[in-house]
Parts: sequence; C-alpha cells; structure tokens
Amino acid sequence: MLWRRLALSGSIIPSARRAGAGCRSYGLIPMVIEHTSRGERAYDIFSRLLKERIVCINGPISDDTASVVVAQLLFLESENPAKPIHLYINSPGGAVTAGLAIYDTMQYIRSPVSTLCLGQAASMGSLLLAAGAPGERRALPYSRVMIHQPSGGASGQATEIAIHAKEILKVRERLNEIYVRHTGQPIERIEHCMERDMFMSPDEAKEFGLVDEVITHRPLALVTDAVPDQEASNEGTKNECNSEKNSKLELNLMVEPRLLSQWHIAKSPLLPSSIYKKVVCP
Repeated sequence: MLWRRLALSGSIIPSARRAGAGCRSYGLIPMVIEHTSRGERAYDIFSRLLKERIVCINGPISDDTASVVVAQLLFLESENPAKPIHLYINSPGGAVTAGLAIYDTMQYIRSPVSTLCLGQAASMGSLLLAAGAPGERRALPYSRVMIHQPSGGASGQATEIAIHAKEILKVRERLNEIYVRHTGQPIERIEHCMERDMFMSPDEAKEFGLVDEVITHRPLALVTDAVPDQEASNEGTKNECNSEKNSKLELNLMVEPRLLSQWHIAKSPLLPSSIYKKVVCP
C-alpha cells in the first residue's frame, strides 16, 4: 500500500536509507538520579530532558517516533501553554504521514516550538526544522540539511498504480506549499530545488530560509526557558515547608499535650485530624 511505502527520507550516509526501514536500537539509555528532600528519584535521560521542555527526534521518523513526540508536545502544552518547547532534530527523514503528524501538532499547540538541527536534518527532518517558531529555528555549525521530493512505490493493477501515483504528486504539492510557507521562497524555486537531493550547510540553509541563525553556543534564552517555573518551584518549596510543619506539629502534640490548652485547636489548619480526634475529642 502507498501509505506504507511513501517516504520522505535521505541521509549523507548511503546505508542510512536501508537502516531506516526498521526500528533503530540506541542500546543502553543513561539514567539520571535526582536528589530531593523526599529522597532519590531515577529518570531515563530523555524523561529528565522532558522536564526541561526538551524533545528529541533521533533517527528515522516512523509512526512510533511520531506517537511519542506528539504525546510529549501535547503534554508540555498542557503544563504551560505560554512556555516554549525545544525540539532537537538529528534525523535522516522518514514516513511522510508520521512527519506530518508531528508538523500538524507543532502548528496546533499554543506553545511556541523552537527547533535545533544537530548532525543532520534531511528530508522530513528538514521540514520539521523549518516548521519551528519564527526566529527560533537554529542549526549547529557542522550540521547538514537536505531537501528533496517524496518517494514511494505501489503494486497491483494498472488503475491502482495510477491512483497511488496521483496521490504521491498531491503529497509533493502539499510539501512544496509547506516549504513555501516557512521559507518565504517562491514556489518555482522550491519545486526546482526539491526535484533532486539538495544538501546544504547551515549557512546555506539560513540563506534558503530553513533556519534563522547558526549558533555555536547555547543562547542564554534557551537556558532560562529550561528552568522550571519560579512560581511552581516556590509552591513546591511552600508545600514541603507545610509538610515539615505538620510533621513537627504532630511530634510536639504527642510529646507535650499540655500546650493544647494554650492554642485554638479547632481553628488551627496545621493540626492533623488524627491528633485532633485523639486529644481534643477523646
């Protein structure tokens, strides 16, 4: 079927096309230990980055990749729709439908999505790179960007093959329109450049309109965006303090019940209900 074969992928390494056909294994995933007042908590490295609103697309873009990325984008938007999300891309491309699912979600959510290319953003990866928020599309100096038209195949009766061929042409038109929208290039230039594989350096990608700037070091804005909300942090600190107060209060009540007569117990919000029932209402 067309939708299983239609792809928009490519790589500087020729064998990457064949490698992209199946699931890629990343081996062992590092774990991060976070120390808090409540003890230790272990995260895999990608979950820890998600807490800092960083989403990574590594390797071929498949339906599995799209489902994870879409879920992460929706979750981060629900947490704070006004705060930016940072999408890191190192991909040779992949399935058109999977990539467009990520693209549509990026445009759908209210959170601005900044994009950063490291390694390569080829084919569908370059489309997602260009789809970032205006002024927030970046590339590292030794990354590579590549654009080309979609490829696909079909088998069956001649009429069925003709139907699938028309669909591929429609998809190519849609992809060209997306590149026009995000790069500002005329449709004629997009169609000409997409005819064959076109590789670009970060500076060439900037001139083409796929990225807004080439960076060597992380901008300060990206560091501050990754810091948790101050209000949320303060709220968490307040809750911990209240929890600590409650535990201390409970200890004092159990050790020195004489002090109860000096307090307005019934009006005290810090008094644990178990102690209130035990001491005040024996």
